[in-house]
Amino acid sequence: MKKELLPLTIGGFGIGMTEFVMMGILPDIATSLQISIPQAGHLISAYALGVVLGAPLLVGFAGNYPPKKILLGLMALFTFCNALSSFAPNYELMMVTRLLSGLPHGAFFGVGAVVASRLATKGKEAQAISMMFAGLTVANIIGVPLGTYIGHTMSWRITFLIIAAVGLITLVSIQKLLPAMPVANQTNLRKDLKLFTHVEPWIILGITAIGTGGLFAWFSYIAPLLTEVAHFGSNQITWILVLAGLGMAVGNLIAGRTADSTSPIKATALFLLLMTLCLLLVYYVAPFQIPLLGMTFLTGAIAFSLGPPIQILMIRAANGSEMLASSVSQAGFNIGNALGAYLGGLPIAAGLGYSSPQLVGAMLAFSGFGLAMIMYFRQREEENFELSPGH
Repeated sequence: MKKELLPLTIGGFGIGMTEFVMMGILPDIATSLQISIPQAGHLISAYALGVVLGAPLLVGFAGNYPPKKILLGLMALFTFCNALSSFAPNYELMMVTRLLSGLPHGAFFGVGAVVASRLATKGKEAQAISMMFAGLTVANIIGVPLGTYIGHTMSWRITFLIIAAVGLITLVSIQKLLPAMPVANQTNLRKDLKLFTHVEPWIILGITAIGTGGLFAWFSYIAPLLTEVAHFGSNQITWILVLAGLGMAVGNLIAGRTADSTSPIKATALFLLLMTLCLLLVYYVAPFQIPLLGMTFLTGAIAFSLGPPIQILMIRAANGSEMLASSVSQAGFNIGNALGAYLGGLPIAAGLGYSSPQLVGAMLAFSGFGLAMIMYFRQREEENFELSPGH
């Protein structure tokens, strides 16, 4: 890894930890703030809403500043708001701090993806972006289990202080290691929003929101799948989630190389088709512990392979609005989070069992594959048109 990419990796670790540790410490927060589990679940939704709102707004208003200054500002906001979460005295203020903590998430990854691609060796842009997302996968291997353990045995407030400390380390590393970069294009929000007058960004957003919904239909209900269908003990879930995190880390690294060696759209279509097959296999092997463990690792690997090629796709479709486009892509992932969790829960509510979300996830992933193929053929037609005589 280039040392210049290290601040993005550390920032990805902190963001991944604050996003996913909530699932593990939710009962502790509910007990502490004297609220129900469903009420505590709204704190997760508040964070996701912050990501969707913050991604386009913060980048849109900060687009004329140098990337290094933008990243410093975003990480300062992240650090401050997570520190506030640790001191929130009641549910209402905790809801506000979680919303505010989500604001810099998509913008940081969006701007970071553009910075990583500019720092990369030519032809290795997706691998550079995968180094940033590696922080998020390591968070699922180390940060989330550690934060969950501390939340259970000491206090969930300490968990958020640790996240704030990671934010401080990120700030220092950005200042020390990330080179100053000029503003690529002088722009404004009105000009950037013209990006969405083109069809291609909307297709990519659809691929992101619908296709990655398959991942979240699986991951949102993995705990009851493991305990109620495969009959693992509840004390084994943390270690199985570490296994999923290891798969995510491996898949993220493979994705960067695949997207650089083929093309981002081919890689995206391939991984969505493989995710469809993985989710169908999870449905059928769910009652059997050893095969399910193997599929947990493999599904994690395939699911997190989507990040780098989708980011590259959006950056290349940006027409001078790279940072906004890349940030909106992150908002798309969080729409996928909400979509997958909601739709995956419907068959459970209908009494179809805890394996049923895998079928919903497979349909979402396959729908994303269909959109990816539409985009692939659109690109082929454009290439053929440009190569035709007279053009």
